[in-house]
Amino acid sequence: MIRMVQPALRDPLVWAFAALLLVALGLPSAKPLFAALFPTLDRPLYEQDSFVALLASHAAIVALSSAAAAAVGIAGALFVTRPAGREFRPLVQTLVAIGQTVPPVAVLAIAVPLIGFGTLPALIALALYGLLPIVRAAIAGLESVPAAALEAADGTGMTGMQRLWHIELPLAGPVLLAGVRTSVIINIGTATIASTVGARTLGSPIIVGLSGFNTAYVIQGALLVGLLAIVADLLLARAERRLGRWTRA
Repeated sequence: MIRMVQPALRDPLVWAFAALLLVALGLPSAKPLFAALFPTLDRPLYEQDSFVALLASHAAIVALSSAAAAAVGIAGALFVTRPAGREFRPLVQTLVAIGQTVPPVAVLAIAVPLIGFGTLPALIALALYGLLPIVRAAIAGLESVPAAALEAADGTGMTGMQRLWHIELPLAGPVLLAGVRTSVIINIGTATIASTVGARTLGSPIIVGLSGFNTAYVIQGALLVGLLAIVADLLLARAERRLGRWTRA
């Protein structure tokens, strides 16, 4: 038992996740601390919503938008790396670059009048904003597959779909996952603005704090956003390493 516990105690992911839970659950009890740090504030602790609920909602919005971005981005990369779609590669790359060039706030401003307030416009804005690193990484990963592996697949009589599933995607997986990792981390920070259109995120205390000159609120929201980004980065980095070892085996 001790041998099993010791490696876990040396794992940065375990400590980061524990810190995230501890802060999310412990912030409501930290009112005296923030009152002492910010004695001029009448309300030093954000109490309009539960930090745990905001954390769960924030993580869900990031997960859904990142999944949508990954699905669209990988599909686009597959299309432009096939013979039938190579001529559309500049167009696809330009479109996804525009998706990240346009600020998410602008996308929200356009989406809200069309579909209303809530989570949906936030999901659309975040998915568009997260496309670029996924598409670039997927294209780079697919193009890095050794020609010898592709020739061997063709020599064994694999169909195009079989070659894709059994050769190309597994070998391109680590590079592709690195793009997803970058996209997720970007979206964790960007999702804070989703609170401006009625979505429940960790941006709520940050936005309320900025508008009300309440630094304590900003620190509380930013602390949880930062810890969530660290946990997500460590988790995806571990998945990336394991996938890399599996493809080299």
